[in-house]
Amino acid sequence: MSSIDNKIARGIVKAVLGLVGLALLLYFLYQIQIVFVYLGIAAVIAIIGRPLVLFLNEKLRVPNAISAILTMFLFLIILTGFVSLFVPLITQQADNLSLLNQDSFRTNLELQIYQIIEYLEKYKIDLSNNFLNIENIMDEISNFLPDFLNSVLGIVSSLIMGIFSVLFISFFLLKDRSLLKNMLFSVVPDKEESHLENVLDKTNDLLSRYFIGLIIQVLVMFTLYIIILLSFGINNALIIAFVCALMNLIPYIGPLVGAIIISFLTMSHYIGEGLPFNTGVLPNTGYVLIAYLAAQMIDNFINQPLIFSNSVKSHPLEIFIVIIIGGTLFGVVGMIIAVPAYTALRVVLKEFFGQFKWVQSITKNI
Repeated sequence: MSSIDNKIARGIVKAVLGLVGLALLLYFLYQIQIVFVYLGIAAVIAIIGRPLVLFLNEKLRVPNAISAILTMFLFLIILTGFVSLFVPLITQQADNLSLLNQDSFRTNLELQIYQIIEYLEKYKIDLSNNFLNIENIMDEISNFLPDFLNSVLGIVSSLIMGIFSVLFISFFLLKDRSLLKNMLFSVVPDKEESHLENVLDKTNDLLSRYFIGLIIQVLVMFTLYIIILLSFGINNALIIAFVCALMNLIPYIGPLVGAIIISFLTMSHYIGEGLPFNTGVLPNTGYVLIAYLAAQMIDNFINQPLIFSNSVKSHPLEIFIVIIIGGTLFGVVGMIIAVPAYTALRVVLKEFFGQFKWVQSITKNI
């Protein structure tokens, strides 16, 4: 065999071994994906807690380790309060919520459909011929909503199970703020270290304000929904408000899903109370929905501008386009992570490619 043939053979062997190694690496990363979830959650907690650690460390001269411990202790107090106060109530109400009982939910939904058809027939609108299609839609709704709420509760349970791992990682990220920086410095050229340090500092500052803003947004919307539902005497107000408040984390689509959930549950409540459909159920549901829309206006015109404009310093149209792109590429998860990912990308572009005019146009406010 000639030397050329030997080189070709060795090249093929190396290529095959490289592909096999890459496949094994990807498989390994897939198997430990939960670790990346923990790291991501811990990074968010560290970003949120960073302002407090800096305040304790720089303003009050508290040692860095003690600052991290106090910050984590505060998170534990908040977490313990949330678990002890909200989770038992949510679990108890979720167990009794008709949505989680598909047979009960279907019965209530059928009754609502029949009353709507009967009400519309008074105005010469006949939907009886389309009842087959309505039943198909009803099957989809009665299957989707219970599974959706159960999945939300399942996610909460999984997070609680992994909370100690997350807190452990978060503590070291807070204690040693240079940990991530040193890891990245080891793989970048020395001349780029100053740029990388600026990127990390600016990204941490912007994202910490963004995530704190999201927490405030959820708490504000949860409070407004509780007030609305209790004012109208709706059963299971806590779990409904909790789920609808979480829906606001999904841009644009989340509030629409929340409106559907709150409308069906409100109608179900009033039908269970025995109110007539056209004079009781329909108008009262309309009042609740109007109050819900008023709460959304508060969120759209007060909460979100404060969060997006002041924290990530982006134009509302810019944010809208980024969220649409994120949703197109990665679905609901993409819509949720679009804004923080775009914020980090803008910081990187400004630091490393700031000489380009188009980069200057999208990073002029940061």
